[in-house]
Amino acid sequence: MVVKAKRQKKSKVKFTVKLEPVEAALLPAPNLLQSGFWAAFKESFGWKGLAFMIHCSAGDHAMDVPLVTLTRPLAAGYHLAYIPHGPAPSAPLPGEPCDCLEALAKALKPFLPKKTLFIRFDVPWGAVGADNFPQAICKPLIKAAYDVQPPDTVIIPLNLSEEDILSCMKPKTRYNTRLAEKKGVRVYEGGPADIPLWYGLYQETAERDGITLHGREYYEGLFSLADSYAGSKPRFHLLLAEAEGKLIAGNIAAVFGPQAYYLYGAASNEMRNYMASYALQWEGMKLAKREGALTYDLFGIPPNDDPSHAMYGLYRFKTGFGGEILHRPGSYDYPLKFFAYRAYRIAESLRAWYYKSFRKRNRRKNQAAAGE
Repeated sequence: MVVKAKRQKKSKVKFTVKLEPVEAALLPAPNLLQSGFWAAFKESFGWKGLAFMIHCSAGDHAMDVPLVTLTRPLAAGYHLAYIPHGPAPSAPLPGEPCDCLEALAKALKPFLPKKTLFIRFDVPWGAVGADNFPQAICKPLIKAAYDVQPPDTVIIPLNLSEEDILSCMKPKTRYNTRLAEKKGVRVYEGGPADIPLWYGLYQETAERDGITLHGREYYEGLFSLADSYAGSKPRFHLLLAEAEGKLIAGNIAAVFGPQAYYLYGAASNEMRNYMASYALQWEGMKLAKREGALTYDLFGIPPNDDPSHAMYGLYRFKTGFGGEILHRPGSYDYPLKFFAYRAYRIAESLRAWYYKSFRKRNRRKNQAAAGE
């Protein structure tokens, strides 16, 4: 099916999009979340993966872009469609991004369940720099009630020597990384059998920081599928840190082609002064570099250097490793059934408010009352 975007006033560029269904395992994925592996993994948790090759042209430009779309059922027979970190073209197309996304959404609609409420895009492109923020995606796309993937992150270049990577860190981060070694923190690689121990630390972390987490089988599934998946797949690493014979922290990282990702981190409430989290990130970077990765994505920070932000400590921690700050627009929706979408959006907004604001605010009050 070929679809042309109607809007031409701003960009004056006609986008023509043709979707060719393909087998997900054969897709040349541009990033982890746009891989056939990720689609197969999410299918174990209620999603269905659809894979396409987008044949896209705009003006004198033409290119083929791989695309993974995930769908899942909602109540009353409705569905949603979600495109994580996609589409991810190898080079930017001319014109307004919303024109391209609108044409893609219209071309995608016939391949989706009939009662699909909306298509949610987590667009992967953005602006680099601490003070640079991408412009909002224009109508008819609507900013989602919350961002599924963190729109802001830190990307560490690994095409440097280890000495140069260390020298690019902020002095306090470099000091804490070396302090962990002096205090006897030992980082080693665990395996799937160690996930229950790591998950116990992760539950401590979730309780301390007020975050939600999946069940243990979710994280075990990453490793088990990586062993059996036939297509292109990431290499997952469970890095564990111990000191004085105690397991005190652990990270899950992934290497997928030239990109590495820090995905999940856990730390005990005890021995926080041993700086194990710094040692884990440094070992993760060195491991990714040895495996050929060119970048290490720290996968999520607050949007700016704001001491009043509830996660300001996370901003200071991750930006201390150097690299570039990448700001993405976040999640945007293309409604397919507008009135039903509005009702869903209200419910989703209330849910986001409860988890992102109300519950965290109450947790901070309780901590203050308890003298934590």
